[in-house]
Amino acid sequence: MSELTDIEKAAILLISLGESDAAEVLKHLGPKEVQKIGEAMTQLDNVPQSRVESVVTDFLGVVSDQTGIGINNDRYIKAMLNQALGEEKAKTLIDRILMTTNTSGLDTLRWMDPRQVAELLRYEHPQIQAVVVAYLDPDQAASVLSFFDDKVRTDMVMRIAALDRIQPQALQELNDMLETQFSGTRTSQTTTLGGVRHTADIMNYLDSTIEAELMDAIKDSDEGLAQEIQDLMFVFDNLLDVDDMSIQVILREISTDILVVALKGADTSLQEKIFKNMSKRAAELLRDDLEAKGPVRVSEVEAAQKEILSVARRLADEGEIVLGGGGEDMI
Repeated sequence: MSELTDIEKAAILLISLGESDAAEVLKHLGPKEVQKIGEAMTQLDNVPQSRVESVVTDFLGVVSDQTGIGINNDRYIKAMLNQALGEEKAKTLIDRILMTTNTSGLDTLRWMDPRQVAELLRYEHPQIQAVVVAYLDPDQAASVLSFFDDKVRTDMVMRIAALDRIQPQALQELNDMLETQFSGTRTSQTTTLGGVRHTADIMNYLDSTIEAELMDAIKDSDEGLAQEIQDLMFVFDNLLDVDDMSIQVILREISTDILVVALKGADTSLQEKIFKNMSKRAAELLRDDLEAKGPVRVSEVEAAQKEILSVARRLADEGEIVLGGGGEDMI
């Protein structure tokens, strides 16, 4: 059996724990982490008992070397477990997590499918729509926006960009309204939402066609705002401005298959930057893969590039790397 990835090891460990204990662990992870682990669970097949024991032993060794495990529990998991684990098992885990966590009405939205969030907001006041979308993580917010028509989407994005701080009482009222539907128990203390930078983050996750149309609409209404947003957007070509050490950190978390597709649409100078930050052997193999790769649809290239950018932004948020600013439309 080939060497296991960290995600596969986590999946094996959680399966070994059982549903109840796994739920206690999962409630402390972020949405994307749980999605990856859930997908890995579905792909595991006939794992030898010796391999399971090895994973558990390695985990215990890591824990014994630490005085505590640092866990970021300020965000909660979306309901993507339905796809990863199946509806029944996912529901069991989610119910356990929600019952044991003080989750507010607004936080509960992070568990929901973007289409469900969009339907929930469809007939709300535009300002309420903007506040709720601004509260979501950028990738989920972008997905929610995709379910609205152009006019509503443009209005919502401009309202998000204009947000800065929201009165705690107003946020409390919105939270209470949602809690009547979700039966949450904790109130959110967040008073800073939206703004131009958050808007740029959301735009980064939009489909390229929607992004271009939306940017044109914003330019027609407020050219200065459109320029501010564009200046803050980080796109694939901007990786040229990232230092070599950060590029190496990013590459450690990207599969070769994704990298090959992403680089099919990249400028030669960016390709060379990637090559020089790999071992000579790895760079040669990547060059061979690129040459052997046939034609790739633009949509596939964009999807691969956005996946890499998502990893880069996560690493930047975690303080592992530093990203430059400014950018132009993605190829």
